[in-house]
Amino acid sequence: MAPPATEVAVERDVLVPMRDGVRLATDIYRPVARDGSPAGESLPTLLYRTPYDKTEVEQAPGWASRFAQHGYAAVVQDCRGCFGSEGEVDFVFPEADDGYDTVAWVVDQPWCDGRVGTWGTSWSGWTQTALAAAGAQGVAAMVPNMSGSNGHASTVRHAGAMELRFIAWAFWHSAYNTQVDLKAHPWVDPALNLGSTSFGEWLQRWPIRPGVTQLALVPAYERWAFELLTHADYDEYWAHPAIHPLAHLDRFTDAPTLLVGGWYDSYTRATFELFTALSRDKRGPIRVLVGPWTHGQSTVEEAFAGDVWFGHEAALPSFWDLHLRWFDRWIRDLPAAEPDDPPVRIFVMGGGPGTRGPGGRLHHGGCWRDEQEWPLARTRCAPWYLHGDGGLRPDPPTADEDATTFRFDPSNPVPSIGGSVSSLAEIGPLPRGLADPRFATRNERMSDIMRAGGFDQHEAEGFFGCRPPYLPLAARPDVLVFQTDPLTEDLEVTGPIEVKLWVASTAVDTDITAKLIDVYPPSPAYPYGYALNLTDSIVRLRYRDDPRSAALLDPGDVVEVTVELYPTSNLFVAGHRLRLDVSSSNFPRFDVNPNTGEPLGQERRRVAADNTVLHGATHPSHIVLPIIPPS
Repeated sequence: MAPPATEVAVERDVLVPMRDGVRLATDIYRPVARDGSPAGESLPTLLYRTPYDKTEVEQAPGWASRFAQHGYAAVVQDCRGCFGSEGEVDFVFPEADDGYDTVAWVVDQPWCDGRVGTWGTSWSGWTQTALAAAGAQGVAAMVPNMSGSNGHASTVRHAGAMELRFIAWAFWHSAYNTQVDLKAHPWVDPALNLGSTSFGEWLQRWPIRPGVTQLALVPAYERWAFELLTHADYDEYWAHPAIHPLAHLDRFTDAPTLLVGGWYDSYTRATFELFTALSRDKRGPIRVLVGPWTHGQSTVEEAFAGDVWFGHEAALPSFWDLHLRWFDRWIRDLPAAEPDDPPVRIFVMGGGPGTRGPGGRLHHGGCWRDEQEWPLARTRCAPWYLHGDGGLRPDPPTADEDATTFRFDPSNPVPSIGGSVSSLAEIGPLPRGLADPRFATRNERMSDIMRAGGFDQHEAEGFFGCRPPYLPLAARPDVLVFQTDPLTEDLEVTGPIEVKLWVASTAVDTDITAKLIDVYPPSPAYPYGYALNLTDSIVRLRYRDDPRSAALLDPGDVVEVTVELYPTSNLFVAGHRLRLDVSSSNFPRFDVNPNTGEPLGQERRRVAADNTVLHGATHPSHIVLPIIPPS
């Protein structure tokens, strides 16, 4: 690593022109020369593009200043329509062209030596993959932390269902965004920030309608929010390089790329999709690092996710140091202090004592492991079958026909208790005495509607949709539980997971959800045991065959569906049970299917459906587990 400089010069609010004339506000950080002026030589440059206010983002971790102290120029830019930048917000779609144009502008500056690295989390991860998919020239290294690959398949829509977190994002971000043009009328800011209806309250009267919510005050947000809600078929809209970068691998950069993700992150599937595709088609090197984390930049330095603690070693000592090593190695060609990282580094969860750890969290434990590929070459994909007695076993069912039917009422959906989610939050009123959102940080006003991470699958106060007497989810009649006998030996499950089901419904459209759970036996620390959620997913049956075209059901007909769970890595310890929950809702993680077959996001009716899961010899529903043999 280069020795740190003592001071940094900052040039603020440089307006960088895009191809359509819109100018984006940009701050430039450079090391200071001995005479007090910015260093005169050209430097490798690191780029961070954000919708979250470049000034506030830099104040918290101070990464741009620290990079400049270590001999880089650092550029931090407000995305289009956000804070100091011109133009209108349009979800992530502008990030491809704007990112391309920004990199071209940076490379053309005298203080840049032509080599550009990128970093950022979440939306700032999308900005990286978008400019890479647009074919930006000069990108020398990237670190997309928790970013998307195919927004229609997961992370925005999800096998036809809508992840409501991005609609929540439109609500809270529009209130928080202080762009002058967005709130040109003097009543807009107060209306959004002083006691407006919260997103959690709007969820009680779903679906929302154009012109009814506070989004009508900020038309740019309302437009793209309803486009996401109602544009369900996969088509050119979803093939855009900003939202589906993997559809544009022919232009995608060959730069060394470190992908970072978490098992309880909202982008876990996308992280591994990016890794496998880029490893196959690009020069790289391509690396992936996945720990037991929830979504975020700071969470990777934490050793817990939700109500679960994994041991101190689960936390990275310094995420910034990891970035600096990557950029020093692949941009500045500095010799690595350690051997090159393996292609895959994952944290295998589980194996802990099951006691109460710090903060009263379940001590689930785990360990880091290096691998050479994903999925792991030694994986043994094993079907475990659903049985009519509620069992989950490797042996297939013997009865020709067997089935379980449950009633799914869209007015009483199964509440989401933990899981892989982010930004499903709402913003509260301004602090006492404040009337201007510029003086209140985002974090001090935000509260989660849905909590991310691992939790006992038991209703409790503080989880959206739960109500007394707070019973286990397994006690609901619309949750089918299939579980193993207590395991006689440890069982590691690492990799992507598929649940293959044969189902029928009395409705013309409905949803099927699946959730994999590690069931702890009763113990002194947890007298009732602990049902720990690991991964889940959903499929909207009108898209069971083709994401490009909806096909309604013929009520009563049996159809085959595949629910692709997010990848995970977990050691099920001897004495535990492996459990699969099957239902038709997981709310508010996903929107609720009204079962009517009406255009999505526009329904006005809801009907209850009798949904049937078949699990006999003729229709052997099962979960395909990626089992890793013990070493």
